[in-house]
Amino acid sequence: MFRNKISDEEASALPAARFTGQIRVIDTDQAVEEACRDLASHGVIGFDTETRPAFKPGVRYHTALLQLSVPGRCYLFRLCRIKLARPIIKILENRNIVKVGAAVSGDLDGLRRMKHFRDGGFVDLQNMVGEWGIEDKSLRKMSAIVLGLKVSKAQRLSNWEAAQLTEHQKLYAATDAWVCTEIYDKLNSTPRTSGAKTDRQ
Repeated sequence: MFRNKISDEEASALPAARFTGQIRVIDTDQAVEEACRDLASHGVIGFDTETRPAFKPGVRYHTALLQLSVPGRCYLFRLCRIKLARPIIKILENRNIVKVGAAVSGDLDGLRRMKHFRDGGFVDLQNMVGEWGIEDKSLRKMSAIVLGLKVSKAQRLSNWEAAQLTEHQKLYAATDAWVCTEIYDKLNSTPRTSGAKTDRQ
């Protein structure tokens, strides 16, 4: 049974979520083909995107990074350097591959501004956790409640279009995608409940 809420202070005191697998930066057409062949062999994929922050009103940037994570590996597709190519689109459209993320509609809208496609097989954790009585629906809070791990947001406003991603950016991006599948798996291995422990802020 999960708590329905957790305070910011409690979440901050938890151990950090940290992806420990291989992080592969994809910025060539050949690397796209190889990555997508691997991704297509998996039934569940962690999903997230990153966009360069805009600090001026009316300024909006295209999606700079697409993160797709499978056990032991996370692929970081640098969409500011490469096209949203057909092999990637096939993964995003494949209804037989579950893509798990948080607030996925915004991510998908950003990707569709680059190239139109019909997404399939996406699961939004924010729409899912209510079946276990969880009311806090930010990725940070869902991770804290379900996994007992805190997700750092320290790199969120960094420049995702930089010439080279820093090691901190890579780890942050990979962790955000990976932790979605961890939450998904933990939820699916836990019986749903009609009522959860009340622990309001």
